[in-house]
Amino acid sequence: MPRRGHYTRDFPAPVPRPAAPARVGVREVSTVDGQGRPRTVTFDPARFTCAKLAGELADEWVELVDDARYGPTSATHYRQTIEAFCTHVDATVPRPHLASLAGTDPDLHHAVTEWVRLLPSRHRPGSRSPAWHAGRLRTLIGRRSLHSERVVAGHLHGWLEGALGLRRGETTELDEFSRTDRKKIVQAAWAARLDVERRLARGWELSARGRDPREGGWAEEANLLWAIAHDALNCTEISKALPSWRDMPPSLRQLAPAGTHPVAAKVAVVRGLVRQLFLHNSDLQAYRILLMAATGRAPEEVAALTEHDIEFGSSSVTIDFSKGRARARMRQAFTTPAPTSPALLHPARPRLDAGEICRRLLELNRPLAERFGISPVPLFLRAAMFWPQVTPARLDRTSTFAGWLQERGLSVDGQPDIRRLRKSSKVEKAITFKGRVSDIADDHSVQTFHRHYAHGTTLKVIAGSVITAAQTRWLDKAVAGPVVLGEEAEQSLSQPGSAAALGLSEEEVEQLRTGQLDMGVSSCRDPFASPYGRTGQLCPVAPTRCLECRNAFVLPSNLPQLLLFSDHLERLQLRLAPQLFHTLWGQSRVNVTEALKARTDAEIAHARRQIADGTAALPLPLSAHVEFDA
Repeated sequence: MPRRGHYTRDFPAPVPRPAAPARVGVREVSTVDGQGRPRTVTFDPARFTCAKLAGELADEWVELVDDARYGPTSATHYRQTIEAFCTHVDATVPRPHLASLAGTDPDLHHAVTEWVRLLPSRHRPGSRSPAWHAGRLRTLIGRRSLHSERVVAGHLHGWLEGALGLRRGETTELDEFSRTDRKKIVQAAWAARLDVERRLARGWELSARGRDPREGGWAEEANLLWAIAHDALNCTEISKALPSWRDMPPSLRQLAPAGTHPVAAKVAVVRGLVRQLFLHNSDLQAYRILLMAATGRAPEEVAALTEHDIEFGSSSVTIDFSKGRARARMRQAFTTPAPTSPALLHPARPRLDAGEICRRLLELNRPLAERFGISPVPLFLRAAMFWPQVTPARLDRTSTFAGWLQERGLSVDGQPDIRRLRKSSKVEKAITFKGRVSDIADDHSVQTFHRHYAHGTTLKVIAGSVITAAQTRWLDKAVAGPVVLGEEAEQSLSQPGSAAALGLSEEEVEQLRTGQLDMGVSSCRDPFASPYGRTGQLCPVAPTRCLECRNAFVLPSNLPQLLLFSDHLERLQLRLAPQLFHTLWGQSRVNVTEALKARTDAEIAHARRQIADGTAALPLPLSAHVEFDA
């Protein structure tokens, strides 16, 4: 199975081309925007005193945009970098008209480093623009240095190979949607989807009953829809032939938005007619929300899907997602039932089925794609109104998620950004996989997860709960020390119910009283169930850790051993650093002190006499005397 990053199709790496003939005049690049429309970006080196330098950078810009197939936005950003640097050269470099990457007088190394140094002061604190501008200039100069025919003189090679000198800046990471907000958004998208499919089904049904409006009349909605569906008339012809707003029937008036001015009424009606047959941008927003919620993918991955990226199976659908920033294609499978009757495709509650959503999008978009010969069919295709014709276009990013929410009267906590849906899915994934980052970050790197997703409020709450639970567990384990019994308490063990209150059986009580479970400093409930060892193994830390163990029972007969152990801890306290003693023996010292406080002075004096007579001893392991001397 291919690993992450093996799919590199459609992401060619820029390759330096042979030297091109010298260009003069205005440079321009031709590119295509997200809607497939051609765009031209121009740059005039003659605007600057350092026209020669500007021309050299512009030539690299033209080739870079062509090789990397950049869109108009990236092309404009590189042009802005050239303009900013050339403006700096004109203002600070002596004899700017002689400035050239191939020349040494003036040496542009100082101009480059000084421009990079001053960039942060020209933007807001924490902005990422300075690093972006410096990186773009380095890319352009670096491309030129790869050509043997294009000379880069001076000390610029050292700048190309060294550190950029700027940090990447800071960004305010988006938090995920709350479950309430996410549920509200998905429900609104589901309701919008049902409305869209009812509208389109009605539109195509009417168009099937209509006929040419030049014969059947221009006031019938079915006839107008027939003309648009069969591409018999263009939008201008339909608009001119429509009745005036005063004479227009209600069935056509309702197609225009409320408050439409009579002057623009015919155009609004034509737009409404087109929307009866084809998806528009607001419709695609609803489907994008549903598909993101169903797949957990980023908005740009979902919006770029075509029918060639989708493979339907009997009970599953496999989707190839393209992530341009990572230059990778990743395949993911989703469970989906086989197509059923149309009635079952519209349940009252949202059903986030990735296969069913993709199938419906392809069905709705196929008529428009077949009309214009578009293959493969994009999932997010819409009918744009470029007069006089209906023109296919992709999802327009200018129609924002925030605008879609506002149209439906929805409000959410925080910034209304669709990327927060993706983060909500990542949080749910993190909860499902119980924090295993290798499984959560299966569609990007672990570093990306830590940088962009791990900061979410839900994950912070979960992490805090886990840490609190772990601390509580270990604190309880440390604080839960031995049970200290006095003379009266020891005698009461024979009474009914006393053993059960302590969690002991009658046999264990008898073994405690007869000393069969004596471990040296205390007696033990079960030496083979120690919290410091494996079950079935004899306690490996007795008697040095008995006073920190919840299995221990300190009886009156253990008082001499308690005193000897207390003396041992006093000697250790003199030999060890205070921090080390507190870490290793602090809890034991507290527990033994509390156990001795429960005894009377007479009992302690009697125990001291037993120690002096040699009738009481504390058998400590050799490690208790040796391990701390090193």
